[in-house]
Amino acid sequence: MQLIDTHAHIYLPEFDDDRAAVIEKAKLARVDLIIMPAIDSKTHEAMIELEQQYSNCKSMIGLHPCSVKGINEEELNIVDQWLGKQKFIAIGEIGLDFYWDKTFIDQQYYAFHHQISLSISHNLPIVIHSRNAIDECIEVVGQYPGLRGVFHCFSGNLHQAEQIIKTGFFLGIGGVVTYKNAGLDKIVEQVGLDSLILETDAPYLSPVPFRGKRNECSYLTYIAKKIAGITNKEVDEIGLVTSQNAMKLFKLS
Repeated sequence: MQLIDTHAHIYLPEFDDDRAAVIEKAKLARVDLIIMPAIDSKTHEAMIELEQQYSNCKSMIGLHPCSVKGINEEELNIVDQWLGKQKFIAIGEIGLDFYWDKTFIDQQYYAFHHQISLSISHNLPIVIHSRNAIDECIEVVGQYPGLRGVFHCFSGNLHQAEQIIKTGFFLGIGGVVTYKNAGLDKIVEQVGLDSLILETDAPYLSPVPFRGKRNECSYLTYIAKKIAGITNKEVDEIGLVTSQNAMKLFKLS
């Protein structure tokens, strides 16, 4: 079974003590590729150094909405500079987060639109963070016909899922699908596999039976097995279809 973890922050300090072992464990679990979303300039170099060290780790570049503050031009310029230095697999993670703080809503919108423009000019997909802001992100995406990407860590309702799929975007499904009362299992059952890609969001959002502990890329197998049970399909098919979806989105050979 081939799996692609389309969203894992394995460059963060949570993995400093055993990062090599975590990546090897992922390989043994047949997680053949790990895609790393950017946060901000404090972690760009750690992420890119990891990509240079491991051929199965690929980087995005972008400014996370939770890192958006009053003045973002410097951070956005840094994203632009990195795009001039090397190739990236996507622009992300970008978007809107109205959960933690609504102080900088206008600035978040500005950074979101700016980075969408970068994705268009560089012909890259976007990876959207949309916590407590799914409808708002859907509205923004609708302003850019032909834009492609994924709503990372999707946890919305069926109507939102259908709207996202109609735009041609994928749903990023992670550990939340294994949570008993999350309701994501019913949405996965109804939308099917063709618009799903898998992710861990490591070190966050561990699937059952590891909920509350540090998440790892190898735990992607638990997410695949859960989706296999929901859809009444073999786990190998889950791996195949979702990996093909990821390869299509990120233009992987």
